[in-house]
Amino acid sequence: MNLSKEQLLAKANSASKNTLMETLDIEMIDYGQDFLVARMPVNSRVYQPDGVLHGGATAALAESVGSFASHIFLDTEHLFVRGLEITANHLKSVKDGYVYAKATFLHKGRTTQLLDIRITDDHDNLISICRLSTITLPKTK
Repeated sequence: MNLSKEQLLAKANSASKNTLMETLDIEMIDYGQDFLVARMPVNSRVYQPDGVLHGGATAALAESVGSFASHIFLDTEHLFVRGLEITANHLKSVKDGYVYAKATFLHKGRTTQLLDIRITDDHDNLISICRLSTITLPKTK
């Protein structure tokens, strides 16, 4: 894929139209050779009843950025990516601002991948640690 950084991020964000990522306002904002970063605003749309970030919204952010990372860094012209398992350890509550998810590969195999996803807040406090395993399968016609 010979896209600039800006083009790749724009393509990833346009693929989020009419999806859960758009509903949660998840936006891919940065990537490098071995990582992808997304952010999500923390507001009443992603709260649990007591007014803090819902763990399910955090997991959705983690799975979104991890799946996009697998998609970006693998041959998705001939393969498609699906999540297999996600775990999330929530360490701190957030009431406002943004949360940022940085996905990095722990294992990048041909068939399975394992990603570490660190969720932080606007002040770089660690909010959650997530692990996502994905699988790549051949596209069929």
